[in-house]
Amino acid sequence: MTVVEVADPADQRLHDYTGLTDVVLRRLREPAEGLFIAEGETVIARALRAGYRPRSVLVTPRRLATVPPGIGADVPVYLAGPEVLATVTGFDVHRGALAAMHRKPLPAAAALLAGARRLVVLEDLISHTNLGAVFRSAAGLGMDGVLLSPRCADPLYRRSVRVSMGEVFAVPYARLDPWPAGLSTLREAGFTVLALTPGAGSVPLNELRPAATDRLAILLGTEGTGLSEPALAAADRRIAIPMAAGVDSLNIAAAAAIAFYALRP
Repeated sequence: MTVVEVADPADQRLHDYTGLTDVVLRRLREPAEGLFIAEGETVIARALRAGYRPRSVLVTPRRLATVPPGIGADVPVYLAGPEVLATVTGFDVHRGALAAMHRKPLPAAAALLAGARRLVVLEDLISHTNLGAVFRSAAGLGMDGVLLSPRCADPLYRRSVRVSMGEVFAVPYARLDPWPAGLSTLREAGFTVLALTPGAGSVPLNELRPAATDRLAILLGTEGTGLSEPALAAADRRIAIPMAAGVDSLNIAAAAAIAFYALRP
């Protein structure tokens, strides 16, 4: 790796790292500029193992030794003090290391269907924290891929990556467009689309007994309002997690984990 000391927060070589706390700015910049930010040596190492190419690294002197060796000799490693990092990024970088990584082209939704048995389908999930948690559960509980409606948050946004502990790199995902008409492609591929909703007409999750050979797509909606009526209408069945003590529902990330575990092959 090539270590370059940087003392000026306005140094243009740090452009990739500016304003990381400005969600609106990063939503616009990162996909358009073909980059995302990996935070912490563990997440950086996982991104490298998943085949993402680094653009650069920004690290404090104290954490220089933790930069993964796979970064590559031609990748600049910018060395700056904590004050410079905080000024550039807009927050105290407690993990001491950031890497700007090149994005990969997203696969077509149809590519995720081939050979898959369990898919996650998310409608308009806008919380980066919840999205990262869903990806971590999907990786740990045997889901084969994630399909996102066009308005879902970006899985490679820094907070999603961090909450997932880098598991967004392990689970393939694609955008499903048009929405919700694109759900018909799942049924055409032999998937049963199960909408997770506490609403009327839902079958209790514990009463559903899918066979290991069944192809299932688990459809989950946005925080608060849940699945839209058109999405519900496009599903084959509605399922619900039985609740107690008058609680009507769970956080989307918790509900997703329960459903993934119950419906694993």
